[in-house]
Amino acid sequence: MGSELEITEPLLLPEYTAADVHSQFERIPEWKEQITIRGLVASAVLGVLFCVITHKLNLTVGIIPSLNVAAGLLGFFLVKSWTGLLSRFGFQVQPFTRQENTVIQTCVVACYGLAFSGGFGSYLLSMDEKTYKLIGEGYPGNRPEDIKNPGLLWMMGFIFVVSFLGLFSLAPLRKVMVLGYKLTYPSGTATAMLINSFHTSTGAELARKQVTCLGKYLSISFCWSFFKWFFSGIGDSCGFDNFPSLGLMLYKNTFYFDFSPTYVGCGLICPHLVNCSVLLGAIISWGILWPFISQHAGDWYPAGLESNDFKGLYGYKVFIAIAVILGDGLYNLIKIVSVTIKEICTKQENLLIVREAVDGSNSNLLAEQKKQDEVFLKDKIPFWFAASGYVGLAAISTATMPVIFPPLKWYLVLCAYIIAPALAFCNSYGCGLTDWSLASTYGKIGLFIIASLVGSDGGVIAGLAACGVMMSIVSTAADLMQDFKTGYLTLSSAKSMFVSQLLGTGMGCVIAPLTFWMYWSAFDIGSPDSPYKAPYAVIYREMAILGVQGFSELPSHCLAICCGFFAAALAINLLRDVTPKKISQYIPIPMAMAIPFYIGAYFAIDMFIGTVILFVWERINKKDAEDYAGAVASGLICGDGIWTIPSAILSILRINPPICMYFRPSGSS
Repeated sequence: MGSELEITEPLLLPEYTAADVHSQFERIPEWKEQITIRGLVASAVLGVLFCVITHKLNLTVGIIPSLNVAAGLLGFFLVKSWTGLLSRFGFQVQPFTRQENTVIQTCVVACYGLAFSGGFGSYLLSMDEKTYKLIGEGYPGNRPEDIKNPGLLWMMGFIFVVSFLGLFSLAPLRKVMVLGYKLTYPSGTATAMLINSFHTSTGAELARKQVTCLGKYLSISFCWSFFKWFFSGIGDSCGFDNFPSLGLMLYKNTFYFDFSPTYVGCGLICPHLVNCSVLLGAIISWGILWPFISQHAGDWYPAGLESNDFKGLYGYKVFIAIAVILGDGLYNLIKIVSVTIKEICTKQENLLIVREAVDGSNSNLLAEQKKQDEVFLKDKIPFWFAASGYVGLAAISTATMPVIFPPLKWYLVLCAYIIAPALAFCNSYGCGLTDWSLASTYGKIGLFIIASLVGSDGGVIAGLAACGVMMSIVSTAADLMQDFKTGYLTLSSAKSMFVSQLLGTGMGCVIAPLTFWMYWSAFDIGSPDSPYKAPYAVIYREMAILGVQGFSELPSHCLAICCGFFAAALAINLLRDVTPKKISQYIPIPMAMAIPFYIGAYFAIDMFIGTVILFVWERINKKDAEDYAGAVASGLICGDGIWTIPSAILSILRINPPICMYFRPSGSS
């Protein structure tokens, strides 16, 4: 789920034994029993929390760490606390099973996933008037007619008509993907391992300690964010968020620690390589490249331009970032499609070999696998139901989309829905192999194609809307397959997984727009000087303009530099794949390097501090780091995210912080 970079590294991986799991295989609840009222209430509460967090990350830096395991952990905590409270008062309660826990996790992930794939920090926001003015009213291809400001009702309508199709597109292939191809879906498998461990005696004790740890750091993060608010004053240069911790000179180039619990938490969750790649990208861009280009002001571009003028340095920042993102996305798309084709062609032979090896062993593992197969295949999702659902929803969406976005003609929407299942299959298969979803890459392909087809008369809006259509389908389809894998390993019904995805998506269609509207109403979204810069809004609109206009209006030497960085992104990815793992594990990730190019270096400092803390922790006590680092990180992120709600309320009520703490050179007046 990133606006661009989503980290799917598992957070917590407690150990459990096969005997522990096997002891739980006594009675499997029917699929209707796995979906409970208390589970749906817990899902809605957690859906609100994680949508708030996802929007905050989307509107600030665009890095979305995987919160799937945190959703499972908090779901376990909420229902266990509720059943424990009722039992204490003498009420008889239904046992809390791993299947119900899985349903909650599935609902929550489906809900907050729409905060990412819904485009609230990218393609939808890039249609608004503020982004239009930020690019420049006289900028070629940036027309005032291509404006559609956010509106709660039309955004809800848009999310409703595009978000369910991905669920129906691949549902009939669940048996092929999970049992036939035996795809691993690493995040889905990690989540299943965690949920299974919760429902054993040893795992439940560890889960209790993890929840206590999460609650402790959530409280610390919330209180710290509350304390910071008092010093943040009025304006954009006050408070701890603008603390020149590395000196005023580096502060001017955005190198400073801004005391953000969210970004430190992201650093604890994200792999060390991602954090170091982000910092390296910040050093290359803000430490070397931008100061170098600034020295050519008056030569390469007119001197004295506004800081957000695309004819100046700002244009270099945006287009070079786009070049790296597209280079990385194109390489991974070609790679995963190639791997997918190769695996499909050779899979039948491999399946025969695997089946012979398994059939020859008489072990607990085989018994467990047979039980998992039986449960997974017991409750069928009829092909006619999935096919008719997809066709019906596609017809509704084909009729509705041109009403919401007039430049996007109905036949273009229909063509998108005809080819979307094939792209959804490729993305879901690749995600099962590599844990890497390329939803945003498929979205960009749709953006460029439709923008160029429609042309200058509405191509920007049509391209951005088409990006949303494609991105929603391939993203939700991959999420559904991840959840089928989780359900398979936790002995949850495939039908309950499908229904919980539908329910979670329905929740997300309401909760995601509402929580975004809270940000939109309370904060200055999209301003370059605001904490909520919404960096990908500008990037996506520029991509759409490029699709219509081409490259003729770029600043001097910008196209050559962009080509160089595009080629570098391809070369670095190729180098990562051809070198031995002991070397490739130190080669940076281009997508992660691109993020600070446009945003700034400050969050890279925060994330690097998080990764240093984790590195030291792992050296001191590796077992504790494995068990509790994810809980600490989730607490820091959730606490800061929860503070966003009262902060937004105070902003709406026009209650301003009482103190403005800022810094200046001692010699200045």
